[in-house]
Amino acid sequence: MLRRILFGLIVIGIAGFGVYWWLTIPAVVAAASLPPRTPDLANGLATFNAGGCSSCHAVPNQPDRLKLGGGLAMPSPFGTFYVPNISSDPTYGIGRWSEADFVTAVLKGTSPDGAHYFPAFPYASYQHATVEDVRDLFAYLKTLAPVTGKPRDHDVPFPFNIRRNVGIWKWLFMDDKLITADASRSPSWNRGAYLVNGMGHCAECHSPRNFLGGIVEAQRFAGGPNPEGEGWVPNITPKRLAEWSAKDIAYFLETGETPDGDTAGGSMVRVIKNTSQLSPEDRAAIAEYVKSLPAVEGPPRPKKKEG
Repeated sequence: MLRRILFGLIVIGIAGFGVYWWLTIPAVVAAASLPPRTPDLANGLATFNAGGCSSCHAVPNQPDRLKLGGGLAMPSPFGTFYVPNISSDPTYGIGRWSEADFVTAVLKGTSPDGAHYFPAFPYASYQHATVEDVRDLFAYLKTLAPVTGKPRDHDVPFPFNIRRNVGIWKWLFMDDKLITADASRSPSWNRGAYLVNGMGHCAECHSPRNFLGGIVEAQRFAGGPNPEGEGWVPNITPKRLAEWSAKDIAYFLETGETPDGDTAGGSMVRVIKNTSQLSPEDRAAIAEYVKSLPAVEGPPRPKKKEG
């Protein structure tokens, strides 16, 4: 009897491990699925700015937003992540990557060596971008100057440092769906929806997260604790921005100035450096979409401790 129980447990364990291994296989984009195409560098630049690439990947504490040597520390409840070098350097950056390597990294969160990237890299939003935009982005990045140097390794404790487990996170929080146009809405609104939910990855910061680090979908865009550990990220639904017009939002994305004369602070300063480079049409599209969001109550903000 004991031997049967033990055998049964072994079978269950093997089956369970098999399911785990299958669910956590890193997804890739095959090179054969990318037909020959002449890149659009202007679109690559627009995608670069919409994606906020320099906000994280520019070398900290220097003025050149195109010096993409990485190194920015990103604290989180799961450890501290250090942003990698994505310059064209062949040793420390992505200079030796193939186009399929890059598309796989951005859309699937899988590295060229077949490992899961941690979701501090916002591929849960980038997955909704078009392959064409990502290919153009890669072509644009290759035009930028190489930067030598490798940022330090992530400081992530066990068990969060087991990359294979990220496959379970992806299974829970990624759907691999493209953003489809809503025929009842204007082309500008649809462009805004694509930018905000795709490369713009606005929800990654402006939404509360559950204990696994996944976005709480019922409170998407409703703000919450800063993922980096200090401060509070504001609600950007009409619950907070009801008095802002679409023009106010577009102007804020261009200048960082609020309707009441205040200015953006914290990590939003880096974001504005990117959105200010977008076309006026794209900023207006983002504003139109954000203004149309349903009003959502965010998590309660902790009361300030009296001094």
